[in-house]
Amino acid sequence: MIKKGVYAAGLSVINSNLTLDIKETINHAENLIKNGLHGVFFFGSTGQSQLISLAEKKELISSISSHKLKKHFFLGTGCNSLKENINLIQYSMEYGFNTFLLMPPAYYKGNTDEGVYFYYKEIIKENPKIKIILYNFEKLSGFLFSAELIKKLKKSFPKNIVGCKDSSYNLFENLKIDDFLIFPGSETKLLKGLELGCAGCISAVTNVTHSLARKVFDDFENKKDQTLNKKLISVRQVFDKYNLISAVHSFMSHENNKFNNLLPPLVLPTSKKKKELFSELENLNFLPKKGMAA
Repeated sequence: MIKKGVYAAGLSVINSNLTLDIKETINHAENLIKNGLHGVFFFGSTGQSQLISLAEKKELISSISSHKLKKHFFLGTGCNSLKENINLIQYSMEYGFNTFLLMPPAYYKGNTDEGVYFYYKEIIKENPKIKIILYNFEKLSGFLFSAELIKKLKKSFPKNIVGCKDSSYNLFENLKIDDFLIFPGSETKLLKGLELGCAGCISAVTNVTHSLARKVFDDFENKKDQTLNKKLISVRQVFDKYNLISAVHSFMSHENNKFNNLLPPLVLPTSKKKKELFSELENLNFLPKKGMAA
């Protein structure tokens, strides 16, 4: 069961032949936990989940099912098909995973509250023990969750709807529901969210800001002065100028050149953009260091 904390939407490591490197993907997740994160989500947006085959997802899920850090591992699905979602969820639950970060199907625009409600209702009907973190990210899904829809889902399925990742930022400041965890999708909202009663954050950039983000979280919990929040926000704002997946992979490639591989149509930043990225990060004294990340 997910709790308050700082989480990463974990990167997927891709081989040169464009297959998923399961061992390295798991190793990266392990290192994130060792560097302070409370947990890692496999197959979120940052993990190129829409581009990875169902067979590869199942192979990784079976591989982490007996992992010593299993309680820190959570799953997305990256599937648009309702049946494929149900299939992958059922497969995962057989291996002991029950908490999933689920976005409404993308591609078709103009989806309604009624249609999205029905989508989650069908998933819960087929998986009555599932715990769902709703994924609010209009930029990718084309759908913006309203507070009213979330309240309706929580009222209908109080044991199944346990939280929300808010990457559209229309919810985290005002939505208040008992027994419901809200995770802003950016470190720039971490401290503010905590002050408003949010649970932490689930972010792409915590793949590299893990230690900073954990320090901000811990200092809040322990009522200590915030000494690193400004730096954390500044680092995140640099990454926000670029495609996040490409920029984070470019950063990580200094530790492991396999991070240079992305699934098409994703590509790394151009040499010019990469120089700009690292120049800005150097000004913040935030550059890859041996042992800093995977």
